[in-house]
Amino acid sequence: MSVLVDDDTRVVVQGITGGEGKFHTEQMMEYGTNVVAGAVPGKGGQEVAGVPVYDTVQRAAEEEDADASVVFVPPAFAGDALFEAVDADVDLVVAITEGIPTQDVSRVYRRLQETDTYMIGPNCPGIITPGEAKLGILPGNIFSSGNVGLVSRSGTLTYQVVDNLTDRGLGQSTAIGIGGDPIIGTDFIDALELFENDPDTHAIAMCGEIGGEDEEEAARYIGEHMDTPVVGFIAGRTAPPGKRMGHAGAIVSGSGTGTAQSKIDALEANGAPVGDTPEEVVDHLEDLL
Repeated sequence: MSVLVDDDTRVVVQGITGGEGKFHTEQMMEYGTNVVAGAVPGKGGQEVAGVPVYDTVQRAAEEEDADASVVFVPPAFAGDALFEAVDADVDLVVAITEGIPTQDVSRVYRRLQETDTYMIGPNCPGIITPGEAKLGILPGNIFSSGNVGLVSRSGTLTYQVVDNLTDRGLGQSTAIGIGGDPIIGTDFIDALELFENDPDTHAIAMCGEIGGEDEEEAARYIGEHMDTPVVGFIAGRTAPPGKRMGHAGAIVSGSGTGTAQSKIDALEANGAPVGDTPEEVVDHLEDLL
């Protein structure tokens, strides 16, 4: 099994006529993803890579039975694109775009609380169920099918850990890049719950980083609710306080939480070993499996 996406997922690409949208649509289709439509206002009736384009996500969902959306829309317009996807009542929205204004994402987040739609991102690499479907910009060639679930704030860390997993013969059930912005849709706890309820996910790699308290909250969730073993990795151990490191959410305040050490301590206190390197994460997972 898998979580959120599989070979039955029918995908509409918002922004398919742009350079990034077209390129990654072709990459997703080459991987085997069932891209059934594009959606770009004013571009209805066109085709991109053999995929019909509609003016709205609603029309694409109705005509092509699309149940997931991937957003490759510039930041200034991405908030409206996300609202459009959510209002079309698709099951999953994957927001790849970086730099969406925080106020826009905040409004989308409030709207999401009124629906059953999952949103991954923004500012994320997407989601992949190896051998079935990838939605986003993940390099499909490094993934292999198996029983390790992966959730990560960092795309690069996702690739590093997955490459090590695949090299060791440890395939993945689904990998989710949740994104590094301060406000995101699907967070660590949401992903952990999905993996906990997936009988084919036997262990989970959770890759976090400095900033915010999401990892500490996820650690408490692991201790209180998880039977599936989790192994952690926290990036940013040497980052200077008060300096943003890469992601908009990767900044440590003076609150005493949000540091690499506070996250590591929280995970280990709740039964989740933490690797010092991505290679050590795989060592721990190998021991557990």
